[in-house]
Amino acid sequence: MPTSPTQRSLKKMRADGYTCQIVERWCHFSKRRIDLYACIDIVCIRSDVNGIIGLQTTSASNLSARRKKALDLDALKIFLEAGNTFLLHGWRKGGPRGKVKKWICREEQIEITDLSE
Repeated sequence: MPTSPTQRSLKKMRADGYTCQIVERWCHFSKRRIDLYACIDIVCIRSDVNGIIGLQTTSASNLSARRKKALDLDALKIFLEAGNTFLLHGWRKGGPRGKVKKWICREEQIEITDLSE
């Protein structure tokens, strides 16, 4: 069973028919993860979808911080202008009281019109 947000997003996107690749990497010297263009953890492609999907995945509580950071990146504007899609996945456990809790994904898409000038 997937335990990290990255693994949960991979499972979700692959179930939707996408071919996915993790593109964040571990930097041994700084002891931190480095995302592609400072905001993409996973890239996803599918033959019937134009362009590449860049996906940032996190916990639901960090979703707004990740969205704010991405909106300020010049690289994201170029990525979107090139015809690609940027998605955010925020994961949390939820469900009815007294029942087994399941992972729930809140998916947001950032469009070129969302970016500040």
